[in-house]
Amino acid sequence: MINFQKIWNYYSRESVLKAIAEVAKDREVVSVFQDGRFGKRPDVIQYPQDVLQAVAGGTVSFHGSVERWQQPMKLDVGMTKQDLDNLRTGWDVLIDPDVADFEIGKIATKQIIEALKDHGVSSYSIKFTGGKGFHVAIPFEAMPEKINMQPTSVQYPEFLQKIIQYLKWYVEDQLKQEILSQFTPKEISQRIQKPLSDISDENGINVFKIVSMDVFGSRHLFRLPYSIHEKSMLVSLPIKISNIDRFEKENASPEKVKVEERFLSQKVTLHDAEALVVEALDWAAKNKVEEKEELSKVFEKRIKYIPEEFFPPCIKLASHGIADGRKRSVFILINFLRNMGWGIDKIEKYLMEWNEKNYPPLRANYLRTQLRWHFRQDRSLLPPNCDNQNFYVVMNICQPDEICKNGTDKIVIKNPVNYPPRKMNKSVKKLKEFKKKR
Repeated sequence: MINFQKIWNYYSRESVLKAIAEVAKDREVVSVFQDGRFGKRPDVIQYPQDVLQAVAGGTVSFHGSVERWQQPMKLDVGMTKQDLDNLRTGWDVLIDPDVADFEIGKIATKQIIEALKDHGVSSYSIKFTGGKGFHVAIPFEAMPEKINMQPTSVQYPEFLQKIIQYLKWYVEDQLKQEILSQFTPKEISQRIQKPLSDISDENGINVFKIVSMDVFGSRHLFRLPYSIHEKSMLVSLPIKISNIDRFEKENASPEKVKVEERFLSQKVTLHDAEALVVEALDWAAKNKVEEKEELSKVFEKRIKYIPEEFFPPCIKLASHGIADGRKRSVFILINFLRNMGWGIDKIEKYLMEWNEKNYPPLRANYLRTQLRWHFRQDRSLLPPNCDNQNFYVVMNICQPDEICKNGTDKIVIKNPVNYPPRKMNKSVKKLKEFKKKR
């Protein structure tokens, strides 16, 4: 039975009231009662005391909209998309890895965080939902202001759905590997209480039959941070990612909770999720239909194979391992090696060996994902040109030799892929001269 005095005592804390009112700003907020019923929509929280007033009326939990609005009280069920777009000022990226097992939920959450880090996102936050798992979120301020020349605020829910689908694709292999490194298929089946046949397909365990990551529609609600879960009576508690492994549900008991972390704080690095958005949209454009082919069959390279002895100095220096610019090196190496006629298996082996020389190494999943993306392109991309200011020179791998300069004081080749043919031609000339002398 719900202890309403306990609920009242918790929500009466000034720090809790301020934290809830802070994240509720510009959102539609809906009360949830002890029997799971939702209160009237739309509704808002404008002041901390509004929280206490709702609790006095029987509210146990508060749910807020993923979208932010100019005037949330103007929302109505019959509104057109155009009306909603005109009223919406932004939307946050909310990722909900839903799984019946708490420990598997931790694994999924950590893989999502690693994916965000791989894309340069630092303005993320996580919270325990108060129920079975965690929420990961990126605030709207971290998004680009415009996408495809249109305000980002009007491109909900379509673009959020593309970001979620892209992240699912990005983490799938590593997530499967991490789950299976800790539990056998039989143990997974028992932990989530599903038959093994329900979580498997022709490729074995299907992680998204274990962990669901739903995409949301308009006016979607999520439990606000520092709100009590109406069923578990635990707090939806923001935590640091570094604490996730040792976090236990009991830490979210109302009497133990301290307001220390923020969820969806608007004080972020502006637009630091731009790279994630670009990659997600690019992936979505190229993957309208799920592809089943093996990577080696998606793209067949028909160029003559060129061995390492003919590579330019910058590529050879990068291959020794690098501390600053590892991800840029991946982009350079994959595109260069593809243009040298190297197949995916050989490139993967090369990258894995190269990565062992890095300090620190990149995640193996990041390398495989980059390979998969590049080999799904219809054409082979070139590595950056030699005069690109963001690559070779700043990475300290530009040490031009006589072939790069061709007898001048300046670098005359435009791109690293132009180097091997010059060196091969020079070698042929030397061989002809040697034979002529003999």
